[in-house]
Order: sequence, then C-alpha cells, then structure tokens
Amino acid sequence: MENEVQSQPGELFLHPLSNPGAAALCPEMLEVAEEANRAGDFSLAVEIYSSQLSDLQQPDRGLCLRKADSLARAGRISEALESYCTAASLGKLRPEELPVLVETIARSLRGKELGVSNEHGKSSSGQEGGHNEGECEEDEALDLFSCRLCKCLLHEPITVDCGHTFCKRCLEDEAVQDCVSCKQKLNPNDRLPSRRVDVVLSGLLDKLFPTESKARKFWVEGEALWRKHNLSEALEKYSAAVDLAPSSGSLLCQRAELHMEMRNFSQAVQDASSLCKLKPLWTKAHCLKATALSKAGCNDEALQEYFLCVALKPNMTKVKLEAQKVLCELFSSVFENKDMPTPLHPLQGGLATRLIKPSALLQSLRPLTQKPGCSSQDAEFSVSKSAPVDDLSSRFCPLSPGRSDSAAGEGSSKNLANILAALPAPPGGLKRKHSSDGPSSSFSPPSKLSRPDEGKVTQTNAACGSRVFPAELLDSGDLECSLCMRLFYEPVATPCGHTFCLKCLERCLDHNPNCPLCKENLSEYLASRGYSKTFLMEEVLQRYLGDELTERKKIHEEEMTELSNLNQEMPIFVCTMAFPTIPCPLHVFEPRYRLMIRRAMETGTKQFGMCIADELKGFADFGCMLQVRDVKFFPDGRSVVDTIGVSRFKVLNHGQRDGYHTAKIEYLEDKKVEGEELLELTKLHDSVYEQANSWFTSLKDNMKSQILSHFGHLPSKDLDPQASPDGPAWCWWLLAVLPLENRAQLTILSMTSFKDRLVAIRRVLIFVTRKRPR
Repeated sequence: MENEVQSQPGELFLHPLSNPGAAALCPEMLEVAEEANRAGDFSLAVEIYSSQLSDLQQPDRGLCLRKADSLARAGRISEALESYCTAASLGKLRPEELPVLVETIARSLRGKELGVSNEHGKSSSGQEGGHNEGECEEDEALDLFSCRLCKCLLHEPITVDCGHTFCKRCLEDEAVQDCVSCKQKLNPNDRLPSRRVDVVLSGLLDKLFPTESKARKFWVEGEALWRKHNLSEALEKYSAAVDLAPSSGSLLCQRAELHMEMRNFSQAVQDASSLCKLKPLWTKAHCLKATALSKAGCNDEALQEYFLCVALKPNMTKVKLEAQKVLCELFSSVFENKDMPTPLHPLQGGLATRLIKPSALLQSLRPLTQKPGCSSQDAEFSVSKSAPVDDLSSRFCPLSPGRSDSAAGEGSSKNLANILAALPAPPGGLKRKHSSDGPSSSFSPPSKLSRPDEGKVTQTNAACGSRVFPAELLDSGDLECSLCMRLFYEPVATPCGHTFCLKCLERCLDHNPNCPLCKENLSEYLASRGYSKTFLMEEVLQRYLGDELTERKKIHEEEMTELSNLNQEMPIFVCTMAFPTIPCPLHVFEPRYRLMIRRAMETGTKQFGMCIADELKGFADFGCMLQVRDVKFFPDGRSVVDTIGVSRFKVLNHGQRDGYHTAKIEYLEDKKVEGEELLELTKLHDSVYEQANSWFTSLKDNMKSQILSHFGHLPSKDLDPQASPDGPAWCWWLLAVLPLENRAQLTILSMTSFKDRLVAIRRVLIFVTRKRPR
C-alpha cells in the first residue's frame, strides 16, 4: 500500500505496511479502520490497529504509525508518542511520517492556548479573522510617517510623480515598479538621481522624531554595510539603532537575521525572544526564534516555537516540515544508544520496559501532552505568578516532586508511560533549566506571554503605529512656502526636493524653467506637467494645522471668487481683433498670459477678453469675449489656445493684475426694432447678404481656399436677423475676412445698431469690389 497524503492538513495519511502480506493482517479490518478515521471515529481505528498488532509475532512499523496517527487525532497524545517510539525503534522516523502529530499538537495549541478557532477562520469571540489569523504583521501598525514599502519611519523621504512619499533606500530597489499606494507605474524620473530627498519633509521628521530618525539612519547604514558583506560594522550600526529604538520589531528582526548570518546563534535567540515578547502573535518572530534555536542545537526549544508558528499560521508548509524534521531528530535521540536490546513485541513485557525516553523530548512535548486539569501537587511545580518575568529562564519544572537536578537526569532511564504519568501540568506553561551550551528560553503560549510595562507600551506605540510628539514642536513656520511666505496650499515637491504651493511654482516656471531655490533646471518636470500634490504634506497640514489650513484655504477661495467675477475684473488679452462666433486661435508664450490663461481654466470661467492695443490707454475701449475650447501645452511652457468669440463688451475701467491687463466691463447688445423698421431692416439684411455672397464667389480660388481653411464657409442667412444680441453670424464672418484695418473693424464691432452695421458693411463691399484687380 502506497503512502497517501491528502491536500488538507489533518486528513487521512496512510503509512505503508512493513509486511502487507503477513498472514495475521486482515485487509478488511484495515479498511474498516481507514473508514473509521475518515468518519472521525479515531478510537475505533485505534482498537482495530491494536488488535491487528496483537496478532502479529513481530510488530509492523507502518501499522504502529497508523495507530499513532489515530491516537494523535483522538487527542491521546501521550499514547501516540509511545506508538511513534515503537515505530522509531523499528526504523528511523522520516519527517514526512509525522504531519499528523505536528498538525494535531498545533491545532490543540491554537484552539486551547491561543483562543483561535480552527474552523471558518473565526476567533473564540466569533469575529472573523484577518488575512492571517493570529498574526500581528508590522504593516498593521503603519501611521502617517511610515514608508509604505519598508513599513518603518520615513528616512531620506522622496516624493515621486504621483505625490506619494517613500524612503530613498526603498526606491533604489529595482524590484519596485509601481507605487504601492495608488498602483501607478513609476517612471524613470522617479528613480535616483532624478529625484532627490524632500527637504521640508526630511527636516520635519528629524525635528518631530529625533531619536527614531537617528536610529533609522544607523539602521539604513547598517543595511548598506550588510549588502557589502561588512558584517561586523553592520552589526555595530544595528546595535546603535536598537539602543535608540528598542521597540522596533523590524529592527530587532533584522539584527537577529544578521546574527544568524554571522553564526551568533545565542545573540540571535536573544533578539528573537525580545521580538516574541514585543509581538507575541507575529508568526515571523516565532519562526525566526525557532530557526535560531535549531541552529544553536536547542531542538526541544526550537520545536516549541515551530509548533507556535504552525498554530498561528497552519498553511506555513515549510515551517511545518521543519517541525517534523526537528521532531524526527528528537525521536531518533531515543535510540542513539547502540547497546539497546532489540525491541520486543509490544505486549511482551510492556513497552515501558524497553523504550528509553530522554528528558529533552519530554520537556519539548510536556506542555502539549497534558489534559486539562492539575493534581493537588501542581502548585509545587508551577512558577509562582508573582515571579518576575526576567527570571523565567532560570526556572524549570522538575520531573517529579522533590527531585534534584541529578535525579531529574536519572529520570531519562524511566519508561515513557511512567514518566508521562508522573509529570504534572503547570498551568502557566513549562519553565525549564537549560544546558550550559544552549541559550536560555521559556515556553509560554502567546496568550500567556508577559506584556511590556506601561512605559514600554508607550514607546512601542510610538515606534509602531501611534507616533506622537509635543504639539509645540510643530508650527506653521515649518510648513511655509518660500515664494508666497504663507502656509503651503496644494503643496508640490520638485525633483530637486523643494516644496512650494502649486500656484506659486507654476507662476515661477512661467518666467524661468529653473527651481526658484537651487536653480536646478526643471525643463523635463515642466514638460511632463507632473504637478501632483504631496499627499503626506497635505495630510500633515490637515491633521496638525487644521485651523491655519482652513484660513489659508479661505484666502485662496476669496481670490478665486474675485477672479471669477468677469464683470468686475475681466482679464484682457491685448493682441488682435476678435468677433462673436468666429474662432480665434492663440499662441501663448508670455509669462503674464500663461498665468492669465491658467487662472481662466482654474476658476472654471474659461473666458477672457480680447482687445487691440491702444497707445494711450494700453488697450481699446471695445473688445470681444473669448471662450477657451482647448489648450495644448508645449514642454517649454508655451501653449496653443483654441478659442471662439462669445460676445462684445465695452470697457468701463482699465486695470492690471499680476502683470496682465484687466477691465471692468459691460456687455453690448443690438437695439431691436419693430414694425416698418423691422421690414426695412430685413430687406437691407437680405440685400447685403446677397452682395457678400457674390463678392466671396467672385474671389480667386487661392484666396477662397485660404479663407475657407481659416474661417470656414460663409454662414447661412438667419430667418430672424435680430435673434442674437450680437446679430447674425455671417456679418462677423464677413467682417473677419474683409481686408479692413483694425480700427475700422473696431468701429463696426462697437455699433449697437444692426442697421448701421449693415450699412457700413455694404459700403466696404462696394469699395473692395471696385478696387478688386481685374
């Protein structure tokens, strides 16, 4: 019969029989035993396997293992150990033969000691478990100032294009391709040396968390030395960091791993033990401790930690296998004595008379093999509840009442059954005395591990997720824009590491593509228009300077409201003539007009006035409102703005704002007529339209092509010439294409009498028709 391993932990595992053809074995009964196991009736399976073994003249190793598995599933772990030992005496156990024992002990520990249910991922309180039940991961403690990549306090922070901030060291890792916060792809400009340390945030972190920042500095330096294989100097840096931040779980974890690489297993165990106390439900901490103990040769202590790992996270296959390997070594130690007699039949003289069980295996499995409840003598073997936590490593549980250390050693010659029966169950967990060559440790389930004192809790919280600082350390002066000298509003960080208000930076880049502070060229940054706000800076402002930020936002909103009132302060682009309904493409390159166009877009009006220049007043008294339809930016900051005329206006007052012209205006509308005047106006309208159409038709093909490419076809005649406040669109199309000087066009634009405008256009048509070359 072949080994059969089910994919789910704890399901049927069939060991091959040593002599499947033996006459005494009954295949039908073995099948019944397997069915009993599958049905959960493990006691019946044990009885069948025991009956089959009693009928054999020589014990069958595979059958002993099957019986042991069934005993383990039934919770009879002491008896299961005897059966495993019997199988081990017949042939060395292999790790793959012990999954049931490991899973059963871990499941028992998980349910009884950790208070976590083994079903449906629910805790004992009935709450749904997290992504890893019973596991306290570092990233659960992230706070505002933590890097989302390394899960630690930001060190040499760099803000990437998307606005999120990470440690410089983390961005050096080529494996990091996407922002973990927004999943946006990191572009080459987010890498070093294109991006530099954020000056403001770096200074802020050093000011608010001086000790932890210094510890992070030593830590990062230690990592760099470790990568260069300079292990001794790296250890000095890590130790300096631990002295400053002893409650950092990740830091202790890394120093323990460094000790492991340096083969300082005793020190690794110490760091891992501290980590387990700091984070008693963190699987990685117990796994690290188990590995260190195993490397140090303390297999019994290592086994306990492996059991805890499997209990906390049952799907850790590699850890489960390590537990099985260590357990095999402990079983093998039972039979290392070469002079041991050949094992007898299990029922001949009793197993207890032949099997020698070292105390190490008993000590490893002792807390896990006892049933609930203690005898009257338990108090003698339990560590006093008032005993200091630091003294646990020096205490141990003797094997029987009143025995000395030497007597305890002699206990290894007792048979397994008697020793298991003699050992009481200390309610607080087993405390052991260790040999001189192994590191000291104490086994306690995580629920019974000591918690840090109150002072340490505050320190732990500060290091792991609730960093606090005196309120007086942070004031608005720490977060002021160096351009406007006000609190940051919509802060953005440049690739050179400086932070400004978004609007302030844009205005500076309108004039010069260099950083206002360090003068580094920002042409590529300007070309990408990558002005993403710095999320961390915004969160700091909202959380710690909320009142100041509210006032700053109020000032900004008042400015935007003022800019949005186009009647009171219309921005004026002084350039050329524009007409209602007629497109007017613009090439914007002057810094003042870059600002003007940007404000028109930000306020949402998307409008500004167009006037021609005037030598005395700066710009003419009449103009046309333009509506922005599209803006295309060039890498150097220039832009092409697609606009179309909307309506005419008259300038009441001339003014200026931030370098560009402004005006207080009133809109112009044609005066409407009725009765006979309307009939006369309609006839004039039709007559001038026909005259305009004849003129355009008579133009040479090349001229018509140019007009069509710029202005399109002549608009159709309106049924109601007074439908629009500015009159029919074809009049403005004609005025735009006729060869007239700006002043003449301005005069016609300013007219509020449609009849007068038609008369003026007719005169122009007559004039250009007569002057047309033949």
